[in-house]
Amino acid sequence: MVNMKKTSFKTKIKAYRAKFDWTQEDLAQRVNVSRETITYLEKGKYNPSLLLAHNVAKALQTTIEDLFEFNDEE
Repeated sequence: MVNMKKTSFKTKIKAYRAKFDWTQEDLAQRVNVSRETITYLEKGKYNPSLLLAHNVAKALQTTIEDLFEFNDEE
């Protein structure tokens, strides 16, 4: 039997938005997604595409690695 690991992630999007004094709507407009998408990302309930992760990190002037923290769970 193969033991599969589940990967979860946390984000620092909300903290970075605060540095710019941006609302979720402000960030959403900058990366061309809905405010709801930003909400789900911040709560870790939406797994972004690589392109979306890149666009969010670029808008917030940081890297994907700094913005998203991935954890493998047993």
